[in-house]
Amino acid sequence: MGSMPGKTEEGEEEEEYQLPDLYQHLDELNAPSPIPSPHAERPQGYLEDHRSSIAQTPHHHSRDESYNQRDRISKHREAPSPATSDYIPTKKTPATRHPRASRFATELFTISYLIFFSIFGTLARLGLQALTFYPSAPVATGVLWPNVAGTFLIGFLSEDRKLFSTPDWTCRPPSAPLTSTHSAHPHNHAQNQNLEAQEKQHASVKRTIPLYIGLTTGFCGSLTSFSSFIRDAFLALSNTLPVPISHTTSSSSSSSSSNIVHRNGGYSFLALLAVIITTIALCFSALLVGAQLAVAVERYTPSITYIFARRFVDRIMLILAWGCWIGAIFMAIWPPDRTGGPATNTRNGEYWRGTAIFAIVFAPLGCLSRFYLSLALNAKIASFPMGTFTINMLGTAAEGLFWDLQHSSHAVGGGLVGCQVLQGMMDGFCGAATTVSTWVGELKALRRGHAWVYGGVSVVVGVGIMGGVMGGVLWGRGWDGVVCGMR
Repeated sequence: MGSMPGKTEEGEEEEEYQLPDLYQHLDELNAPSPIPSPHAERPQGYLEDHRSSIAQTPHHHSRDESYNQRDRISKHREAPSPATSDYIPTKKTPATRHPRASRFATELFTISYLIFFSIFGTLARLGLQALTFYPSAPVATGVLWPNVAGTFLIGFLSEDRKLFSTPDWTCRPPSAPLTSTHSAHPHNHAQNQNLEAQEKQHASVKRTIPLYIGLTTGFCGSLTSFSSFIRDAFLALSNTLPVPISHTTSSSSSSSSSNIVHRNGGYSFLALLAVIITTIALCFSALLVGAQLAVAVERYTPSITYIFARRFVDRIMLILAWGCWIGAIFMAIWPPDRTGGPATNTRNGEYWRGTAIFAIVFAPLGCLSRFYLSLALNAKIASFPMGTFTINMLGTAAEGLFWDLQHSSHAVGGGLVGCQVLQGMMDGFCGAATTVSTWVGELKALRRGHAWVYGGVSVVVGVGIMGGVMGGVLWGRGWDGVVCGMR
């Protein structure tokens, strides 16, 4: 697999990406557009069919066919096509294979993008949670809006045809539009077929670009959190979900566990359903709205050139990604908000480590765990994305365990630093390791029966895990208050 080659203005050849074959098992890249193409209806069960075709095609054959297809496209650029008869090339492009970047370099670029975007996806999630948890908020689950935002973005990126649509990415004539108004007139049948082929070619190119992998798997996957979603569902079930202050009284200006109104099991079950249904319904809607917006603003969407991404963004990202991660580690060791400066041992007033710094230290580890586990397991069962399911369940179990430790005064979470580290593990590692955006995209792409099974098993097993891990402590000895000011 690889993306299209590019050329500099001086004729210097740019190295194309050489992605490992396992990258084709990432569902963020292989899921079809959330809305059907105007030129051809996509078949249902795209993910199942895609995985079956991968299993039947040897990796070396698919890679050689990819290069042969690029050679054929390069030859066609020398002459006008029936759908673009007004295109007159100014310079012939020889149909030769271009040098490829090493697999190590391509994977290093991809990992750097994942590290960078996982950090900023986690920061965006924490920021959205803080912004949407306000007095009298109509929705009490703070992670709902990050899940909606991440799913919206992945819907936009999946449907977008302009960000990576310049000729040096797709090897099509500069004057040939990627999309056009569909017409059923017989004379336009050939043009519609050509546009459909262009859309398929663009989709196959886009999923091999490290920047695109970073945006979908890194940013959107880290912005959303399946473990936090299931945690809030269990907290709603157990009547312990933190809610914003709605009314103040003369005795207290904040809510506490002592003034929680007890309810029967029926209301708790309704609360569980409310969190689950609201999250899934809004995320599905956000996926479709994001795709529709990509179509609506297509003519205004800028394009990223191959040379700019390959020569500048990729190389700068190597410095930014690893620099940000190392900088976060240093800030966690020597907090900048420590009273008297980072060199002192006074911990009074330290706040940054618990709210953000520890989270962005652990976020890349969670994102990379999800990335490689998806590569290894997603293709095992065509109708059930085992990689996404496994990391979501493992992350959910870890989130429940860290919550219990943080709320146990006699455990490691009893101290300030231990409490902050556990909060960072929940917000950073578990939040970035588990994903709702990919999960919703998979549900949309699977056949209806498989989607119901996959979605139902994910929610039921996730809530069951939280009930066993968190419920065992809550209904056994109870939870203690936390010392780092987190919920």
